[in-house]
Amino acid sequence: MSAATQLPLHRKSGGWSRYRHSLWLLTRRDLRVRYSTSALGYVWSILDPLVMAGIYWFVFTQVFQKQVGSQPYIVFLLAALLPWMWFNGTVSDATRAFLREAKLIRSTKIPRTIWVNRLVLSKGIEFLASIPVLAIFAVLAGASVNWDLLLFPVAIVLQAVLTVGVALIVAPLVVFFRDLERAVKLALRFLFYASPIIYGTHDLPVNLQPWAAFNPLSGVFSLYRAGFFPDQLDWYLVGVGALMSCVLLAIGILVFQRSERSVLKEI
Repeated sequence: MSAATQLPLHRKSGGWSRYRHSLWLLTRRDLRVRYSTSALGYVWSILDPLVMAGIYWFVFTQVFQKQVGSQPYIVFLLAALLPWMWFNGTVSDATRAFLREAKLIRSTKIPRTIWVNRLVLSKGIEFLASIPVLAIFAVLAGASVNWDLLLFPVAIVLQAVLTVGVALIVAPLVVFFRDLERAVKLALRFLFYASPIIYGTHDLPVNLQPWAAFNPLSGVFSLYRAGFFPDQLDWYLVGVGALMSCVLLAIGILVFQRSERSVLKEI
């Protein structure tokens, strides 16, 4: 019997336990399907960010020799690029969260937020699996480590809150506005360059630095990088980013709750 057919068809006592069980079943299925047809499996989940990091490292250190971020630059890049892949992959897949498996969603009565949260969890697991790559490059590049590395779990939690919020907004709206899928892709492309990934917030002009806080990813990346580059830790960015992440989560829950019935009729 497949994981999909094992999903509980109605709610009983122990709702949270049942929710977690269903969420884990769907997440495992996603990961299994994603890697079952691939000979390289895990390697593909880290190859894309590694290639991107290599390109930007070459451009900014070998071609232009322009000082951005902190040294070693490859560690600086990966510390933001790997979590970006988590956020980008989840939001991109959220645009098809309901359309791809409409029949299964209609035939089960599990909380529909699971169809979004399983994307956050599966992509999050891939991100956790990529952390050893960051550690290897940190060792090879001779990056120093400090106690701020303990903030890494805080960054993961904060990013999870942000990602769930954005995905809960995007997933139902795409059902009604199909062009939104392409708009989200364009927005993510813009957000990549508008976020401190290939550069640091301190590399921005002074008049733009305060505004960077209104991109919640700025605070998230600040926390990720702090363990290697303490000068990148900015509690103003973190505070504003945390507040905006919670606001986006609240908006996402509200949008999802108000549109759920209409989504089920539309798909």
